[in-house]
Amino acid sequence: MTWWPLLRGIVARAVVAGPMLGLVVVPARAAPAMAPAAGGAVALAPHRAVYDLTLAAVTGGDTVSASGTMTYGVTDACASWSTQQQLRLQTVSRSGAVTDMESDYATLEAKDGHHLVFRTVQTSNDQSPSRIMGEATMTPSGGEVRYTQPSVHTVPLPAGTLFPMAHTAAIIRAAQDGEQAFSPMLFDGTGDNGAQYTYVMLLGWIQPPSASPYPVLARQPSGRVHVAFYTPASHDMRPDYAIGMRYFANGVSDRLDMDFGDFRMQGTLRSFTPVTAARRC
Repeated sequence: MTWWPLLRGIVARAVVAGPMLGLVVVPARAAPAMAPAAGGAVALAPHRAVYDLTLAAVTGGDTVSASGTMTYGVTDACASWSTQQQLRLQTVSRSGAVTDMESDYATLEAKDGHHLVFRTVQTSNDQSPSRIMGEATMTPSGGEVRYTQPSVHTVPLPAGTLFPMAHTAAIIRAAQDGEQAFSPMLFDGTGDNGAQYTYVMLLGWIQPPSASPYPVLARQPSGRVHVAFYTPASHDMRPDYAIGMRYFANGVSDRLDMDFGDFRMQGTLRSFTPVTAARRC
């Protein structure tokens, strides 16, 4: 699964209206670092996954109830990864007001890390949708994002910025190499102001069998991961939002933990289906 987020990260940013409470503490705002180059290639698995989202804790604020679903799919398009993600979330306030939020996100990411096409559409209580669309390119010296919505503008990307699937692969590679933390830049197309800092904590890497009802996942090594997301221009040591999950070596994730500030939700993998390529590349 990607972040944006993705995980990878992708989910929290799509629905958050305010600052998030972090799951991790970063000792200092340092320059971003790429994942270690050691280790072999990560074999990410095309698949479709559906997650049930349930309220785990309320820590203050106005929200008293929250539930939802998230559907995520990734397919192998030969030279690219195609991803689609849909999030449906309903919250209830102390006054009884119900808010229904939806987020639809899609990307086409070149496997060489040089190009990303992205689209994010968000709605709340059937209001007019907000859209973020465009494409990003990367070279060894840096890159840029060319937005077409919500307005036409260009934002530079620093050297070393990763796109979502590459970010997932970097996390798994670092875990396999025994790293405890690293801090890559991420651009996932869920915001209109360019890349984010991410701080990734790797909480061990366990060899199979892994506890999972799906045999293909039980045969995979796995480990817990926490990812905190920061706005580069901010001097606040608190992350904008943070997520946790268990990653399998093939890029599939379960046991999601999403911190929305005044409440936290858990994501349980309801269904998992491997996806076979429709044609040979």
